[in-house]
Amino acid sequence: MAAGRHDAVVVGAGPVGLCFAVLLAHRGLDVAVLEARPERGRHTRAIGVHPPGLRVLARAGVADRIAAAGVPIHEGAARTRDSGTAHAVARIAFRPPVLAVPQWATEEALEDRLAELAPGALRRGVRAVRAEREAGGAVVRCEDGQRVSGRWVVAADGARSPLRAGLGVPVRTRALPDAYLMGDFADTTGDGAAAVLHLEAAGIVESFPLPRGVRRWVAHVPEPALDPSARDLARIVGERTGVRPDPSTCSMLSAFTVTERLAARLRSGRVLLAGDAAHEVSPIGGQGMNLGWLDAEALVPLIAADIRAPGDASGDGWPELWAAAEAERLRAARFAARQARVNMALGRALPGGVMAARNAAFRTLYRVPWLAERTAARFTMQG
Repeated sequence: MAAGRHDAVVVGAGPVGLCFAVLLAHRGLDVAVLEARPERGRHTRAIGVHPPGLRVLARAGVADRIAAAGVPIHEGAARTRDSGTAHAVARIAFRPPVLAVPQWATEEALEDRLAELAPGALRRGVRAVRAEREAGGAVVRCEDGQRVSGRWVVAADGARSPLRAGLGVPVRTRALPDAYLMGDFADTTGDGAAAVLHLEAAGIVESFPLPRGVRRWVAHVPEPALDPSARDLARIVGERTGVRPDPSTCSMLSAFTVTERLAARLRSGRVLLAGDAAHEVSPIGGQGMNLGWLDAEALVPLIAADIRAPGDASGDGWPELWAAAEAERLRAARFAARQARVNMALGRALPGGVMAARNAAFRTLYRVPWLAERTAARFTMQG
């Protein structure tokens, strides 16, 4: 191995990049993680940890800590209002539950675990700009002139990944006609640990419990909000659901539209795309972060096997295994994207009569146990 070369260089210290790094370090590999942010973020952002994702976090040694930091969601309820009164449309049990955990807490747990396994591996304030192939590996070039070499490079540098762009990996991009307002407020609903979908003609409103008495509200809106406010979101929630969050308690506010990006391949030589760099899907349904963790579970063993291969074996030493693993993960990403599109379509505004007919159909369908179980499995990435 060339002097100064790491076994693996991970670009990006979000939840997916950190998970890759922890799983690699757990196998005794020399890992470096490059992160442009000088400090840990405190954003809640992605909150849903699905059961398959928690399985990967258990392999990383952080599942218990993350479970303790989150709220287990055992039930999802769909409701609609009629003459000012909320009526149940459906109830679905999640077995095992989904965990609602602020993203900062997940990142903190993974970062601390990495520090235990590989002290000093994380380098903050280092912005990677491109990755280039070199003999037996790849090199990451950074904005400040640093060159960091590895037998493998994992590009977990976001949806607009400069590493992916520099490698020329084609990306299928689809802008979707959906816009949302999202915010975290003090929870006054009395819904406890249940996730609630309010199916209303003006557009869906979703709410999810968070730790410390906080509830996240997500509202489908007719057009992107240019200057959103907590008061705007509280008003929309109140008009559609009858629940009026207190704007003064808002601890996070975001307005977003949805763009789907799916890379044509995950691997270019010994550079591997991960997380949103590989597949950006709608945040509605909370699949993106978990999808990246499942990529790590599938691909880290192949990276480790290649690094430990005798002599100067190339990363193509197991072409059939790599091809099968890559095809399976790309297939999973396409499935997640389709599921997210379905989730969003169900939340769009509909004429009142059409909405009422659809809700009545849901009431009938979800009385069928196997259908409710199948739906729960889909929502929790288990089917």
